Amino acid sequence: MEIIYLIFILFLSGAIATFLLGKVSKRLRDIAFITTLVVPSVLFFTQINIGQTVDFSVLGIHLSWGITNFSYIFAYIVLGLGVLAGIYAVAAMKGKENLGFFFFNYILSIMAMMGILFSRDLISFFVFWEIMTWSSYLMVVFTGKDVQKVGIKYFIFSAIGAYAMLMAIVITYSLTGSMMISNLIFAFPDFEFGMQILIPVLLLIGFGVKSAMMPLHVWAVGSYSHSPMAYTAVFSGALSKMGIYGMIIVMAGLVSRIPEGYWFREVIAWMGAITAVGGTLWAVAQDDAKKMLAYSSVAQLGYIIIGIAIGTPLAMLASLFMAILHGMFKGTLFMAVGAIEKQTGTTNFTEVTGLIRKMPFTFLASLMSIIALAGIPPLGGFIGKWMLYESVIGSNHYLLIIVIFFSSTAAFLYCYKFLFGFFLGQEEKEWAHVKEAPAMMVVPMVILAIGTFIFGVFPGLILNPIDAGLQELGYAVTQGRYWEMSVLFNEWGDTVVLQPILYTILAVFVFFLAFVLTKNFKKTRYVSTKDISSSGEIPKEHENLTFSRGFFQPFLRSVEPLMRRKIDPYYNSFGRGMEAIFDFVRRIYTGNGQTYALYVVVFALLLLIFKDRLWG
Repeated sequence: MEIIYLIFILFLSGAIATFLLGKVSKRLRDIAFITTLVVPSVLFFTQINIGQTVDFSVLGIHLSWGITNFSYIFAYIVLGLGVLAGIYAVAAMKGKENLGFFFFNYILSIMAMMGILFSRDLISFFVFWEIMTWSSYLMVVFTGKDVQKVGIKYFIFSAIGAYAMLMAIVITYSLTGSMMISNLIFAFPDFEFGMQILIPVLLLIGFGVKSAMMPLHVWAVGSYSHSPMAYTAVFSGALSKMGIYGMIIVMAGLVSRIPEGYWFREVIAWMGAITAVGGTLWAVAQDDAKKMLAYSSVAQLGYIIIGIAIGTPLAMLASLFMAILHGMFKGTLFMAVGAIEKQTGTTNFTEVTGLIRKMPFTFLASLMSIIALAGIPPLGGFIGKWMLYESVIGSNHYLLIIVIFFSSTAAFLYCYKFLFGFFLGQEEKEWAHVKEAPAMMVVPMVILAIGTFIFGVFPGLILNPIDAGLQELGYAVTQGRYWEMSVLFNEWGDTVVLQPILYTILAVFVFFLAFVLTKNFKKTRYVSTKDISSSGEIPKEHENLTFSRGFFQPFLRSVEPLMRRKIDPYYNSFGRGMEAIFDFVRRIYTGNGQTYALYVVVFALLLLIFKDRLWG
């Protein structure tokens, strides 16, 4: 049996077994769930060879599955994050109802994403894309909160993306007579100009929805914040990358072959910039960590889209590097928020604070991930952002670099808000009982956080596979010297020239660690927000004086004009208009046979009256 078939059989049979075992034993269900994630992942990384394919036919249509250097990059994200978040999920979801259903859809999501990466034809790609969409939709509505508002919005936008993608597939088949992705790329330069614009636009609508590109992003915040945090780590960290994966194929394989593709790229680049700025500003304005991280995910995806649109080798290198790092640090942060929610019952900055001593490992993982998100050396986020800045400047997008730098700088505000709001504020007596999250929740977070440090110091570990994937997409062979595109690396490209900065940062941390350890903790009195006075008045118990309340109001007032316009009202108005049209049409179908007979007579008369114009 082909190992590729075996991997999918294990995923599907494991999902069913996990669901059924949940009705018998919780322990067996959990074991089956973890086993179903781990075993196919081990088989993939040990038994699957790049270039290995299986071919078969369905209803006379040739289909093909196989892995490439390019898709292998995204497999690291899907399986790595999928397994770690799965281990986290067992502890995080403990005590919840319908866990068999949750684990079933979790496994289906991982299987579907791997199916997308394996698909070498458009039919398989679309089928797995729909499985991914449906399983993620069921996760969005799993908690039963705001199903009509959040769930329907996600479903509608996913349907729009799916229909656009399906239309592109049908057009492609009518032009090429083939469903193979490689045949589409090969034949694309010979298409008429109208088709060269229409097909990429349709595909980018589908991929733009999943990658939360503005103005197709409105589903993302509600869906990320309403899904269980154990799944949101995968939702934001891996599933959104399927949109990025498809977008790269379109931009590198199709748009790059259009003579007028420069303007196409400019539009997508600026849409990515707007996504980055808008997501960042709205993230700063949030008091709930779930929504803050959701908007932050939208913003981070905007950076990745900019690099894809610019399309230079360095820009693509930066985008793919950032895609992997985003999966790691954003997955960690969503897990951290899930741990805080489990231990305290809230994710609101104005309600819980001062957790650094209560949840030290969660704080450490959050701190490292925030540093990576902010693009501070020596963690990996710095590498990606630096290369992106270089690529934008090197391609003469000077106005674009100003916008990106503004967004990146503003991101420091919500990074600080996250750390201070949850961990560094004053301790409150109502949270005195809080303890660190279970080990099965903490260990995956710490592993991912450490990974951001390792890839920041030794980026070649993932830049080498990325370089091989880019060559597969048609970029020039670099002879393994891709690092010469950036001033960031040493002459061998295996490490970043950051030793002086790294030593300085470590010295600062060591100094403050020594300062804290030499203090006598027993003699230190921790003051709560109630143990203060203002103008001689002592606050009452119900008064909320946490420093997280009203964070950054002067900044938000200054950028309010940029945040005044929201796309949601326009979508809502369009929806109400369509509803009115449907309501009018519904009145035509009265259910009365005589009315329908009258319609037939009127239609026949119109045909007689206008027959000369219609057929003359």
